[in-house]
Amino acid sequence: MQKRTLGQQGLETSALGYGAMGISLAYGPGDEQEGIATIQKAHDLGVTLFDTAELYGWGENEKIVGRAVRDFRDEIVLATKFGFTRSYGNDSRPDHIREVVENSLRYLGVDHIDVLYQHRVDPDVPIEDVAGTVKEFIDAGKVKYFGLSEAGPETIRRAHAVQPVSVLQTEYSLFERDVESIFPTLTELGIGFVPYSPLGRGFLTGTAKPAGEYDETDMRRTDPRWQPGNYEKNLEATQQLIALAESKGGTVAQLALAWLLAQGDTIVPIPGTRSPKRLEENVGAVDFALTADDLVRITEILPTGGFGARYAGGVPVWN
Repeated sequence: MQKRTLGQQGLETSALGYGAMGISLAYGPGDEQEGIATIQKAHDLGVTLFDTAELYGWGENEKIVGRAVRDFRDEIVLATKFGFTRSYGNDSRPDHIREVVENSLRYLGVDHIDVLYQHRVDPDVPIEDVAGTVKEFIDAGKVKYFGLSEAGPETIRRAHAVQPVSVLQTEYSLFERDVESIFPTLTELGIGFVPYSPLGRGFLTGTAKPAGEYDETDMRRTDPRWQPGNYEKNLEATQQLIALAESKGGTVAQLALAWLLAQGDTIVPIPGTRSPKRLEENVGAVDFALTADDLVRITEILPTGGFGARYAGGVPVWN
């Protein structure tokens, strides 16, 4: 597995990480043992970055990840996040951060967290206070690296001035390109980038089906990209990408991940899956070479991204 460096504080990970959210949240009923087996398979295949969060089951996902990596914890990078309330509001007050971090350490069964993200920017708490609180944990040896998620240039700069930010995590895929506007800031400050939902929440695996066919607990039932009008356009684009991938002896998921990896050497996508077979497919993207002509063809198919907003509630505003 190839390695990549995120930020300038020494954070090194595999070129492809693993997002654990789907084991517990958003994609229908999960299976804990299947999730553990998939995480352990990822480690066997050379994946070293494992991403979870308090939000994913209010500690339950962290417990699963902790159990899965117990025997190889010192060989990997564990990332988790703070910043939500149980009513899905924002709370990045310093005391709340401290409470969540101590809980996460306990749930994961570790003595330190490698990457600690603010999950969403809290408009009611100065980012300087957030960065200063994370700095306390870094200075105490309980956290190694500071990350932000869904933050804009101004917030990133202000946080970075208090505690250097190693990595930004935001949705990015062939379907979602808006974050590219922030890349110049990341380059200037030497900050790495971790795309979440790199396979368009599963659309870019070639297995998408109409919204109404998903489980009641699956977020894709209401995802704008799956709604009539958008769904058909996204399906047609995906079919064209499938044809291109197959002409190169690969799958559309491998093509989509390889495209992300080709956007910069400080980018580490974190696709999630519950299937060891799908995991092997994803890891194969690291060696799936795209030519200049391939990249041109991909741009012809999806010049500015997919059809439909990221969320039913609209597009986040980055500050």
